[in-house]
Amino acid sequence: MNPRMLPPWVTWEQRPFPDANLLLLHGRQPALVDSGFVGHARQTAAWARAHAGHIELVVNTHWHSDHVGGNALLQSGGAGIAAGAPEAEAIARRDPGCCAAEYLDQPVAPYTVDIPLHDGQLLRLGDADWEVVHTPGHTPGQLALWQPDERLLVVGDALSDYDVGWVNLALDGPDAAFTALGSLQRMAGLAPRVLLPSHGPIPADPGAAFAAALRRAQRLVDDPDGAVWYGARRIFAFALMIRDGIPADEVEPYLHARAWLTDAARQLGRSPAALATELVATMLRSGAVALRDGRLRAAAEHSPVTGESLRVPCPRAWPPAPSGAVGAASPHRPADEQGGRTRSDPGRLRE
Repeated sequence: MNPRMLPPWVTWEQRPFPDANLLLLHGRQPALVDSGFVGHARQTAAWARAHAGHIELVVNTHWHSDHVGGNALLQSGGAGIAAGAPEAEAIARRDPGCCAAEYLDQPVAPYTVDIPLHDGQLLRLGDADWEVVHTPGHTPGQLALWQPDERLLVVGDALSDYDVGWVNLALDGPDAAFTALGSLQRMAGLAPRVLLPSHGPIPADPGAAFAAALRRAQRLVDDPDGAVWYGARRIFAFALMIRDGIPADEVEPYLHARAWLTDAARQLGRSPAALATELVATMLRSGAVALRDGRLRAAAEHSPVTGESLRVPCPRAWPPAPSGAVGAASPHRPADEQGGRTRSDPGRLRE
């Protein structure tokens, strides 16, 4: 689909990894959906300023590093942050597992959540009302955003034109792939006119994109070992992207130190060392990675990241969240009941 077919109050831009696509919703309360990787936070903020002047609210579809990396910078400039309630509560607690940042070895700058979001909640973004749709699977707190007037559906990493989101059976349980399949079925039932994925182009045919995604998701349900391998390949490729590759003689020691690889090895009945060797070999054979200039590099298109930008603390070392940042008594959780649904107005953040 041509992005020019979107409503005039939507600005969308496709970005290569390690960033999520940019989606800006214009109006009296300009909103940005996801904020990319921390290594490109300044570019994200500059793009948002150039198109909207300021950002009232950032809405995170989920908390992985390629979706929340600009949160801290945008929040320091006055933007509120909204995210699914389970992730919002963990962020407020400064849970060491926040964003799976340490587990995945993907840096995330510290931020807080101002508005926790719940399934069915109505949220004013720009000048339009959007419904929050809880779509767990890729992460337990992942959400989609549904605009029924224009039939726009923001899907996060649930699917793209070429893929579905990987699932973590070790952290999220053996039913995570089945949960992801159910979320796709629920979204497909909305029959959207336009799908807005976090990665890749806007699908030309939403129905065909859902049909392909449902087939892929069913394969992850039917083949748990395949789901583990799929996640391991995706996580390792991302690690190579954000580090400009890894020196060849450091690749296996790097992998041996990763919690995600240890979990994957246990699930596949291998030792971590054996899995590390097999992972590299299979990705080399498939062309997903390549050895160039003495470094193992990801083959997929991606934007470079400076090493300095990766030097942010792990969540266990984040400063405490401000008192009342999230919760029923929070001044940043304005809501009233309309039609049986909770409606949040980010404009009140400035009052």
